Amino acid sequence: MQIILLERVAKLGQMGEVVSVKEGYARNFLLPQGKALRVNHANLARFEADKAQMEARNLETKKEAESLAAKLDGESFIVIRSASDGGNLYGSVTTRDAADAATAAGFTVDKKQVILQGAIKDLGIHAATVSLHPEVTCEIQLNVARSVEEAELQAAGKSIQELAAEEEAAAEFEIQELFDDIGAAGMDDFGDDAAPAPAAEAASDDEEA
Repeated sequence: MQIILLERVAKLGQMGEVVSVKEGYARNFLLPQGKALRVNHANLARFEADKAQMEARNLETKKEAESLAAKLDGESFIVIRSASDGGNLYGSVTTRDAADAATAAGFTVDKKQVILQGAIKDLGIHAATVSLHPEVTCEIQLNVARSVEEAELQAAGKSIQELAAEEEAAAEFEIQELFDDIGAAGMDDFGDDAAPAPAAEAASDDEEA
């Protein structure tokens, strides 16, 4: 099917270009979202009549998007999730979760604007793309952790594996300290029992005398 683009569409073309696409893609996505029109004489005439207004509107929304992108680009947002000790999430982090995290931080982001490379199913810091305009995108980070404290450690550069190893080492240290304390207490008890022995020996010497 031939269509005329009403805005830039990635991997297809710029506003005003006539391109060929699969009919399903046009009917299910491009046409209902107002990104394109079927190519016919009426639609071509309509585009030419509205072209100047569309370009002006596109320029205005592009500037607004660029302003937001300048603030949003590089931002990191914490997403708290339950996970196993190995770092695997009980579920996954979605585009909605990313949009909600950004919105909670004061940015206006819709889930449809968020692009993930794949489903996020483990703890750690993951990159996401936000498409604010057909010609404007920026990158954000999703810090997925089990707690705010864990997120802060991940932000400092520690992986979930390193955190787990540190926790295990700390637990082993505490256990060793407990055993050391028990051993020291045992030695103290032994010392208390043995202390009267010299006095008893002295008494025996007196009796013999």
